[in-house]
Amino acid sequence: MQVTRKNETLVIGAGLSGLATARALAGRGLPVTILEAQHRVAEPWRQRHPALRLNIHRHFARLPGQKAPHDDGVFLKRDTVVAHLERYAARLGVPIHFGTAVTGIDRAGDGWAVTTTNGPFHAAHVVIATGRDREPYIPDWPGRESFDGEFLHAADLGDTSRFDGKRVLVVGAGNSGSDVLNHLVRHDPAEVLVSVRHGPAVVPTRVFGLPLHRLARIFAALPAAVLDPAFRITQRLFLGNLARHGLKSHPDGGGTRLLRDGVAFAIDDGFVAALKAGRIRVVPSVEGFDGAQVQLSDGTACRPDVVIAATGYRTGLERLLGHLDVLDRSGQPRHPMGERDAANPGLWFTGFRPIFTGYFDAARIAADRIADAVAADSRRHPAARESGAHAARAVTTRPAQAGASPT
Repeated sequence: MQVTRKNETLVIGAGLSGLATARALAGRGLPVTILEAQHRVAEPWRQRHPALRLNIHRHFARLPGQKAPHDDGVFLKRDTVVAHLERYAARLGVPIHFGTAVTGIDRAGDGWAVTTTNGPFHAAHVVIATGRDREPYIPDWPGRESFDGEFLHAADLGDTSRFDGKRVLVVGAGNSGSDVLNHLVRHDPAEVLVSVRHGPAVVPTRVFGLPLHRLARIFAALPAAVLDPAFRITQRLFLGNLARHGLKSHPDGGGTRLLRDGVAFAIDDGFVAALKAGRIRVVPSVEGFDGAQVQLSDGTACRPDVVIAATGYRTGLERLLGHLDVLDRSGQPRHPMGERDAANPGLWFTGFRPIFTGYFDAARIAADRIADAVAADSRRHPAARESGAHAARAVTTRPAQAGASPT
């Protein structure tokens, strides 16, 4: 099907950021359509390991107009997050074109032309909400294809009990690496090594029984010059001197790295105690692979049965947007959180910058920012607004497409 409503906003991605933006736009009376490459919402969440829990407090996992479920306690389970997003999408009243992968975005007059696997679309505004963690990233280590054991990315972790009795090497101890370690130590692997290049900033899940993330708004109000030493002191007081156990800290503070680079904290939920007890051993960074051996930067080697690369993610936007000069050298949008781009009017991004309160709260902030800007543009062009409102009524009254409602 071809959709060519010039005055409509297209939101690319039916994740939490895309859904929140669509709601904000619709709530202002602005016509909006969502394009989603998968055949249902929350597909990336469904693909994460079954024991996954959010590391943000339930209070910050609400969506605009919908509170977070309370059944899981403070930190929501993976399947609860999926149901949370499904319920939200079903209540939006906004058309979602599932199974519609975007293959191209280009300027077209005073708007944007979007090509997809289901035909062309045209819109005055396009919102990219495909996510910061869209594509697992694995470094191009020499000899990796020759590795004799099992190799996987943390995104494909699955049930960690299957590693019982095996020697496991986790590469990276950041947010995803610490999550892997927290789950591994609840089971019985024969050996757990963690390869670290630059040590992470580690924070406890709770302080005196209080979930630390409940204080995120306070953290967000403080400058990095205050946050960095505060988190260092918190780590030392509640987790001890981890350098004694081989886990050094990055020279830049945790607050600085989050705000500047988008690197989240490592969250301790059991792995620090295992490190101190000798159940986890820190080794230097990985240099390459040679058959059954993994070569390390100090010239030594280890022979794990399983290597889990907790080496982060990439946006995968270069192929789609590289010609528009809207990305930085790492492939991240230069305007990641709903900021207006004067050089590319009508092109918006959301879901690409982590903040202290988490991605759900960031989605709300960016959604309001984008919707306010689109509404302001609509007011400056009243004829377009009237045409757009007519299109919105047409969308509302026509029969729903097959597959337009998530199951």
